[in-house]
This record gives sequence, structure tokens and C-alpha cells, in this order.
Amino acid sequence: MKIRTPSRIHITLVDLNGSSGRIDGGVGLALDDPYVLIKARESDAVEIKGDPINLERFKLSAHRMYEKFKNGIEIDVQSDYRPHVGLGSGTQISLAVGKAYNDIYDLNLGIREIAKLMGRGGTSGIGVAAFEVGGFIVDGGHSKKEKTDFLPSSASKAKPGPIISRLEFPEWDVVLATPDLTGFFGRREVNLFQNYCPIPLQDVRKLCHVILMNLLPGVAEVDLDEVSKAIGEIQRIGFKRIEIEQYGDLIKGCLELSECCGMSSTGPTVYAFTDTNSKGIAREFKGYFRDRGFECETLVTKARNRGAKIEN
Repeated sequence: MKIRTPSRIHITLVDLNGSSGRIDGGVGLALDDPYVLIKARESDAVEIKGDPINLERFKLSAHRMYEKFKNGIEIDVQSDYRPHVGLGSGTQISLAVGKAYNDIYDLNLGIREIAKLMGRGGTSGIGVAAFEVGGFIVDGGHSKKEKTDFLPSSASKAKPGPIISRLEFPEWDVVLATPDLTGFFGRREVNLFQNYCPIPLQDVRKLCHVILMNLLPGVAEVDLDEVSKAIGEIQRIGFKRIEIEQYGDLIKGCLELSECCGMSSTGPTVYAFTDTNSKGIAREFKGYFRDRGFECETLVTKARNRGAKIEN
């Protein structure tokens, strides 16, 4: 069988205050490129072929299913992409491997059950929803009855939050720029949450207002000016502002290059939505980082308004 996943932009977490009785929540967008592409078949043991960037993630995911269900698998990795840059490769790899196991061995597991087994989606459910249905997504986070601590997905055992809004994203270009830096993960990411949460309630209220009354209507009405206004405002609020500040002035300065520009997840990838001059924006991003001593990969892609492609 063959599985091709999306990637995703993570625009923002929603509520890292928790006084409402819920925490987390996320806003994000599935992307057509970059992507994970695997071919998988039944095997007596776990075998990973190809030359994946994320070899250890593929091994970890496959062995987790092997230990649970005692079935082997052969996975030929035909495409994957850089980890820890804000584009969600870990979740896409885990779900692709889990889904391959599920379909090959008729395990009758849903995507969210696979995510729970793989330990994905415990803070933001955007990556899981991107794999499921694609598009522009808002998830509703977690009740504090289920999750009491402010932790990143990699350190949380909670199930993915429910999708509370899913919209088709317009046919705008999405420009990605990834400097030669590594984002926050592991202990550094846990420390980021523990050092800065809870976020002040007034920041959460302001962010929710921007999401509900600017960002979502802007996407629904295909209004790039409205979306640009919302994305720019989000970079200056709450935890997203804190994430950007971890890079000093580097990312903050880059976000001033384009009108509709933000940082995905904990970075360092920055993105811009545009209906014109996408190649020019990509050149500006590359030049900005190069002038500051960093090589930078750029890519012009589109939103993916469907989930992973699965061919049995």
C-alpha cells in the first residue's frame, strides 16, 4: 500500500491560561508540500528502506506498533522532510506508519486511535486533523479533567482535541522559508511551556477575538487583507509572541518582510500567504537569512484541502 501525507503550518495555540476549564486548542493549515510518502507491505520483522531524513522516527513508530500488535512491516520511505522546523513531520510519520499497519493487518483503528497509540496530538490536534481531513482547522483543546499541565504534544498523553472548525482554504500561494536552525523540541520545548505558562487571560481573550472575528471570517470570505491583519496580530499575542522572542530579533525582523507572514509552531520556519509575487517573497526570505549568516530553504506550495492519500 502507499500513503502520502500532508505537512502543516501551526499558526497558534489558543488557550494556555486554563481558567476556563480547558487548555490548549490550536489553529493551523494542511499543506500539499512538503510531504511524507511511504510504500508498506506485510513482513515478519520491522524493516525501513530508502534513505529517510527521519530514520529513527520511522523505526520508533514501527516498533511501537510491532510491540502492540506483534506484526512486522516493511516500509519503503520515498519522501520525508526535516524534523523540528515547525512543519509537523513527527506526527505525519507516526500516522502514516500507524495507518499502514492498520490497513495491512485489518486492525480497525481510527486515525485518532492511532494518534493516541503513537503519543501524538496531546496538545494541538492540528497535525492529526491535517492527516484526517486537511484544510484550515481549529481544534478545541482539552478539558482540564483530562489534562492538567501545560505541556507540548511530545510530552502529553492526552488524546487529540476535537475539530471545532474546518474550512476550505483559498487558492493562495503559501511561501515557506526554513533557515538552517532547529526549533524547540524535547526538554527545551517542555521548559518553554513550564517557564511561560499560564499565559495572561487578557492575551487569550484577545487572541480568541482575533481568531473568531478576523481570521476565520477572512478565510471563509477569501479576504487576504483580513487574513493578513489577523496573522500579523497573532504574532504579537501571548505564547506565539514568546515563541518568536526565543530567536531574538531574527524571526521578528523576517516577519516584517511580508504583509501576511507568521512563524509556524516553535519555528524556525516562517510562512506567508499571497496571491501575487510568491517567488519574489521567497527570494526576500532567503536574502534576509543569508544576510544574517543563515542558509535558508524556500518553497512555494498550496494548502491541501484533503487529508492523506491512501492507496491499498
